[in-house]
Amino acid sequence: MGSCRSLLVAAAIFAAASPAMAQDWTRFRGPNGTGISDATTVPTKFSLFDYNWKVKLPGGGHGSPVVWGERVFLMAANEKSADRFVVCINAKDGSVAWKKEYSSTPSHLHNFNSFGATTPAVDAERVYVYWASENEINVAALTHEGKEVWKKPLGSFKSQHGPGVSPMLHKDMVIIANDQDGESFLIALDAKTGEQKWKTPRKSGNAAYGVPCTMEVAGKTQLILTCTATGVSAVDADTGTPLWSVEDLFKQRVVASPVVAGDLILSQCGQGGGGTRFVAVRPGSSDGKPAKLEYDVSKGIPYVTTPVVYKDRVYMVTDGGVAVCMKAADGAVIWQERITVSGRNAAFFGSPVCVNGVVYAITRSGEAVVFKTGDKFELLSINPLGEASHATPAVSGGKMYLRTTNHLISVGGK
Repeated sequence: MGSCRSLLVAAAIFAAASPAMAQDWTRFRGPNGTGISDATTVPTKFSLFDYNWKVKLPGGGHGSPVVWGERVFLMAANEKSADRFVVCINAKDGSVAWKKEYSSTPSHLHNFNSFGATTPAVDAERVYVYWASENEINVAALTHEGKEVWKKPLGSFKSQHGPGVSPMLHKDMVIIANDQDGESFLIALDAKTGEQKWKTPRKSGNAAYGVPCTMEVAGKTQLILTCTATGVSAVDADTGTPLWSVEDLFKQRVVASPVVAGDLILSQCGQGGGGTRFVAVRPGSSDGKPAKLEYDVSKGIPYVTTPVVYKDRVYMVTDGGVAVCMKAADGAVIWQERITVSGRNAAFFGSPVCVNGVVYAITRSGEAVVFKTGDKFELLSINPLGEASHATPAVSGGKMYLRTTNHLISVGGK
């Protein structure tokens, strides 16, 4: 019976981690935040001579690109004035199709943060962007040609580390998880008009920066959220009605996004230079089944970076440069390997993605580290990008897009 259950769990994890990847890269870490692509034309080793193109951006930032068809969208910022730029780049040749500037006001940021730290969301009609300072939160929608459709103010943002939230989409709604030191709430806006469709109050605590994901449980789509105040929790994705929460999980700040691994939800917290608790939660359901903590891990885990789940394994890169593989079903560590670059320990803020069974992650100093999935660590390459990076790669149309502080690079697809 136990072996049968293990096979069923493994099959569920494989199914959840292997969606049809023909679709576009529509949000942070792609569809539902999985970070998974089945593209076969992304090289495992490359140099600047292999780039399709490299383009200088109108400002700096750490946000990741999103892709719809032949258009790549991302945010950049003037780090002195805090003015934001929404940038659209032609995926074929790297030319800038258009940019839209939004004025803002500077506010306090953590040394590792940026005014260009957020990732857009995109659908077939519009691109949706978020930016904030201490005195303002704004969400806007633009057409793929750069015309503003609507703009919505959402109050103010309070945090000692500054803003960094990214939007996501569910059906015809743009969803913002506004967990902050001030008034916290979850809000859904009509994608066409920007009008509020629902708003759910949240407990306030340390600002959280993860992008929610969705999960199907007992025939209902749950929106999964993580933060210090409410731990791992869920609301009805269509109405915002709270469904369940497992609180008192996190004593430190939550920066990474939640990830679905079969019938489990993975999340973590941390402080300073590393993670302090990594948890797997089994979700509750609207028919009264309670959620519960399945397991937790306290050592050798990341703080900032979000893991990627491939088949029945979890792959992580820690802030301090250790690659980790563990079993998704129970958290058992299979291997841990330190990554070094030019004789020094690597460091990561960008999250890993998995492309056709190969993991890619960009170091803070700007190298794309590539290693195989599987129960034995195999480093394939370390590829210098020429500039620091805190961003996560995007993959669409067989190409990978790598964002450094001031540039965007395209590789693959040939």
